[in-house]
Amino acid sequence: MEELMVLNDDGYEEDEETGSEEKVTEQQVRPPAWVPGINSRIGRDVYHYTGQDIVIHESIDSYGAVMWPAALALCSFLDSNRKKVNLQEKVVLELGAGTGLVTIVASLLGASVTATDLPDVLGNLRANVMRNTRERCRYTPQVAALSWGHDLESTYPTSVYRYDYVLAADVVYHHDFLDELLVTMKHFCKPGTTVIWANKVRFETDLTFTENFKKAFHTSLLAEDGEMKIFMAMCRE
Repeated sequence: MEELMVLNDDGYEEDEETGSEEKVTEQQVRPPAWVPGINSRIGRDVYHYTGQDIVIHESIDSYGAVMWPAALALCSFLDSNRKKVNLQEKVVLELGAGTGLVTIVASLLGASVTATDLPDVLGNLRANVMRNTRERCRYTPQVAALSWGHDLESTYPTSVYRYDYVLAADVVYHHDFLDELLVTMKHFCKPGTTVIWANKVRFETDLTFTENFKKAFHTSLLAEDGEMKIFMAMCRE
């Protein structure tokens, strides 16, 4: 299994394991870089980013309340590439925040973050975010409801809500709101805004959305590991 390849001007560097006389079995093959250290507990998982343990509670009641792999990939990328994507003092919006892990990591990295999702997800999202950022961050993260493509200018007028970064992880999966998602990304991505979108390709519709995304924005590939890709995009002025 390959490590997540981080692309930059100098190419990418792969970490090497120290030598060991112990025989490495197939079960001991190192996972890709986006898989964090995780300790499973009853009802919760503990992740480790930015030098801190992050306790995440999931819920089986909603797709948005479980951990998705692209969230892990994006957190690992942000934590490992702090110069390439400097979030300190930046104003950040997360779309489809789910369990809140990406918002938590971005907050710990110094950003002022608003986590958004559908109303039925907000309770668990808010609890995770507050539990892991209280007295740890300069800026207290905000949690708000956002329905993609619905009444955006009246609820989030562009004259008021402007962001340095819009983050999204695994928001493209088997659902019927891909057009609304793209409209929402366009709404928040204004001159000076950077969209960072991480996604694992699962369906043909994922590829279709990716093509439409590239047509809508100036897009570059930040990192990839097989079907896991992280894109950076800016608006077409």
